[in-house]
Amino acid sequence: MTPGRALDLACGAGRNAVWLAEQGWRVTAVDFSEVGLTIARELARTRGVEVEWVEADVVAWVPAARSYDLVCVLYLQLPPPARSAVLRHAADAVAPGGTLLVLGHDLSNLTEGWGGPPQADVLFTPDDIVAGIAPLQVDKAQRVRRPVEESGVLHEAIDALVRAHRP
Repeated sequence: MTPGRALDLACGAGRNAVWLAEQGWRVTAVDFSEVGLTIARELARTRGVEVEWVEADVVAWVPAARSYDLVCVLYLQLPPPARSAVLRHAADAVAPGGTLLVLGHDLSNLTEGWGGPPQADVLFTPDDIVAGIAPLQVDKAQRVRRPVEESGVLHEAIDALVRAHRP
């Protein structure tokens, strides 16, 4: 993708936001945690990149409509009502020609995969995400397997991946 404006919702310690900025993106990163954002700011400073950091609850925070070329929601594991609100805001924020990327622990990971939250209500499937991002056009909606090493033992996690765009 050609770098443009990116939005990282629930950015945590900022690793993805900083990486995007290193690739030339103008990044806005949002998280509710002051501690996480302090770590993120320090990471950006040491890596020599600029990111606009916003301390806010992503369930309630509303980004500017159709303003971002890339919107990322990565490993944000929320119960359905809160997840629906975030997905609605995320989809609305995608600019014409822009992309929405959602990645998180799949519901099947609970019984077939490794790691991730043990609460089924915060897990989701690709279909759950697709249902919440209309009118975006879905490019990819699938389960993906990811290697996870713990104590020298290799396991496999199952994630839900959805990529969509606004024509």
